[in-house]
Parts: sequence; structure tokens; C-alpha cells
Amino acid sequence: MLRAARPHPKRAFLPAETSYTPPMERLWTPWRHDYVTGAKKTRWAGVPESLEAWPGPQPDPEGTPDAHGGQAAGGCVFCNLIAAADYAIAQGMPPEDAERAVHLVARGPSCFLCLNAFPYSTGHVLLVPYRHVDSLAALNPDEAQEMIGLAQQAERALQMVYRPAGMNFGLNLGEAGGAGIAAHLHMHALPRWVGDSNFMTVTAGTRVLPEALDTTWEKLRAAWMKAN
Repeated sequence: MLRAARPHPKRAFLPAETSYTPPMERLWTPWRHDYVTGAKKTRWAGVPESLEAWPGPQPDPEGTPDAHGGQAAGGCVFCNLIAAADYAIAQGMPPEDAERAVHLVARGPSCFLCLNAFPYSTGHVLLVPYRHVDSLAALNPDEAQEMIGLAQQAERALQMVYRPAGMNFGLNLGEAGGAGIAAHLHMHALPRWVGDSNFMTVTAGTRVLPEALDTTWEKLRAAWMKAN
């Protein structure tokens, strides 16, 4: 004879709202959609829609020739970024608005500092020479010295804003060396925290960032202005 199932002696006395799993937490990261799907396309690489009045890339006469001449297939992201911002400013756009559009944090005589559009962690910045060169050895002494000086200033600004547990500074040379934009040299600088490589990175190859790029730009820009 089949008997009716009897309730578990402990579960029978649990209140209805009790759950064996903790409440689900949600991290809202809509900006990741463009990266994951490749849905956001602009006319020129590195140039947002708000600056698309820029007429287009030109070759760098002092740069190192590369497979694309620094301009084919939409041009170099870094060369485009600076040129589009400068064009907008020359056409009357307030400099802060143009530089916010491309997340340009600071400029020096030979190099500039901008946010990484697809950051590894919040506060991930890039130090980039204006000249279109693809190696550290191609920098002249003034450019190399300025890049290190900017790295020191970036460290101070990141410490001021984020108080990280550690930092990474580094260069990836060539596609085989891990460079996402191999034709134009750039140095990465990013704050790190213990445990920031969580399960999302390990199992899904995805970073969850708690801060939008515009907010990061505002914080770092203010810290840079205050410290320099």
C-alpha cells in the first residue's frame, strides 16, 4: 500500500517566508551590453557620436608606419580620439565637454591620459603618446620620460580617489604580447583590490564594474586638477 508523503519534521515548522538560499543581489551594468554584443558602432573607432562632425583620420607624418597606415579601416583609436576632441574644440565646443566625450583625463606636451573604454577594473586608465608608434624603443627620450612622469601622477590620482589595495602598471607590445591596439603604444594603469578576480571573471570571462565611465572620468579629472 502506498502511503502519503509526510512533511519533513524540520521543514514543517519553518515560516512561509523562510528560504534556504540568500536573497539574490543584482548588479546593473548596462554599458557592458555594447562590449559583449558589439552593438554600438560609430563612424570612426574611438570617436563617440557626439563628436562625429570630425571629418576623419589623417596619417601621422611623424609616426611609425603600420599595416593600416594609421588610418585605414577607421583609423587608430588613440589618434582618432585626440583629433576628434581637438576638432570639436576648434569648432567651438567647450574643452571640458569634448574631453569628457572621449574620457580624456589629462594632457601633457607629448602624452595624454584617458580611460580604458573596456576597463579591467574601475579606474583603469591608459597613458598614450600622441605620436603613432608601436614600441617603447620608438619613443624619444622626452616622450619616455613624460610617460613615466604621467604614470607617477596617475598613481597619486588613483590613490586619492579609490584607495586601492594595490595597482598594476604595464605595457603589452605586439598582438602576441597581448596588446589590444598593437599599432599604437600605450601603458595600462589600474587599481586592484583583494578578491577582485571573482567568479564572473573566471567562469564567464566578464568583469562587473560598479561605476560608469562618466563617473570615473569626473572623479579622476577632479583629483588630477587638485593634485596638479
